[in-house]
Amino acid sequence: MTAAVAASRTPAGQRLLGAPQPIDKQPPVPPATLPPGGIVALPGRGEVFFRDTGPRGMSLPVLLLHGWTATADINFLATYGPLGTDRRVVALDHRGHGRGLRSEQTFALEDCADDAAALLDVLGIDRAIAVGYSMGGPVSMLLAHRHPGLVAGLVVQATALEWSGEVRERLRWRGLALMELAIRLGTGESTIARVLRDLSRAEPELLPLRAWLASEFRRGDAGAIADAGRALATYDARRWAGALGIPAASVVTTRDKLVPQSKQRALAAALGAEVFELDADHDAPLANMATYGEATRLAVTSVADRAAGPAEEVPARAS
Repeated sequence: MTAAVAASRTPAGQRLLGAPQPIDKQPPVPPATLPPGGIVALPGRGEVFFRDTGPRGMSLPVLLLHGWTATADINFLATYGPLGTDRRVVALDHRGHGRGLRSEQTFALEDCADDAAALLDVLGIDRAIAVGYSMGGPVSMLLAHRHPGLVAGLVVQATALEWSGEVRERLRWRGLALMELAIRLGTGESTIARVLRDLSRAEPELLPLRAWLASEFRRGDAGAIADAGRALATYDARRWAGALGIPAASVVTTRDKLVPQSKQRALAAALGAEVFELDADHDAPLANMATYGEATRLAVTSVADRAAGPAEEVPARAS
């Protein structure tokens, strides 16, 4: 079954009223709607930054796992409100990204999954619905694969079953990793400014947040993020994804230029996931905030309904 969610954009050619202030002239003030955040030490692993709305009734909590080069806040700004009204929402910055764990080890998606499991353990959360966007999709699946019973259900978004099927795809992701490293070490400021200018045209709500978003983009470790791109280039879950055996939903970004929807639909089929179509590109979390937030809410509700019963009736342990 497929549910379609339309994306809203500023009409082509429409100009925003008023000239926005240059990013470097604005104070980086975060949105007032962000959940409480903090830094926690994961035993034997290191410190991570996370956000946590705190317990919300007896519904299954949601764990948000962001995409490559982003942070939890950049990726899930539009979902904190819709998801946090009736269930606990937890999000973390992945290692090397944002304020995430710093390590001398080469970046591995498996380590990100184990970081997430360790965070849930520290917070006293026995089971959660994992929501993974782009790179967060593989992390969410690896979390379910490596820690059976911890993930009650999956919501995968703008992501793929495998990122290494053809030589040209592997080269593309490795090339993007090198480009990301060059941008962060060289011309990062002008690139960030251009990206945020374009996003503000699509989503005027972002105008007052541009300085804050720019500061979020700058937080990551260039080398680790480049390594993450290379790790994505070799990810392949075709051997084991179909055996996860948990409720799943997929938010398919139908105009995605980075992860073709054919790849996204192959993942949905492997997981037996209900599909929610979002008329958007890979930048949907910022360029289409309202419709992305609603698509995420619908997908989480779908998974929670199927993962209900005793698990949904028992509250998570108090942290």
